Amino acid sequence: MSGTSARLTPPPGAVKPVRHPDAPAPGELLGSHYEHCFGCGGGQPHGLHLRATAGEGVRVTAEFTVKPAHQGAPGLAHGGVLATAMDETLGALSWLQRVIAVTGRLETDYVLPVPVGTVLFLDAEVTAVQGRKIYCRATARTGSSQGPVAVRAEALFIEVKVDHFIDNGRPEEIRAAMSDSDQVRRARAFEVNP
Repeated sequence: MSGTSARLTPPPGAVKPVRHPDAPAPGELLGSHYEHCFGCGGGQPHGLHLRATAGEGVRVTAEFTVKPAHQGAPGLAHGGVLATAMDETLGALSWLQRVIAVTGRLETDYVLPVPVGTVLFLDAEVTAVQGRKIYCRATARTGSSQGPVAVRAEALFIEVKVDHFIDNGRPEEIRAAMSDSDQVRRARAFEVNP
């Protein structure tokens, strides 16, 4: 990345990330953490419907198709939508560490324009951890997982407790998520992103 903020450079003493022993297996589709999430939820008609898959180590891959509802300039993806795709993919890394984390900082470089109809192939990895800080990066490529890079991002995620969501979310959505009879779905609703 060009011009990466010093805040996104792991400090001396940061450690290599560790994949949790109970993390989804490499190749396993992660699914949506919350049905109404704009990034990965199926309950958002104009959402990204991003599909993330666990990779090796502390890495995920994802795919996202740019739809007409995602455009900014005529025929091109909106930069904010592309940043959302990067954020969602980076947030999915939390599942491999089995932590609850939120985006603290996200820096995105737009390398190539992304036309409507493009399938983006995203790849994200955790690069270092220090205390509650999780340093990570991602790329989005067009055409294939080996295609030209269209977007790059680096991020700092912060590990939080579930109270972050309970104290700050809209009460009706929090109550609905917490009253879900499916224990796994209930827990996953609070796993990633602010």
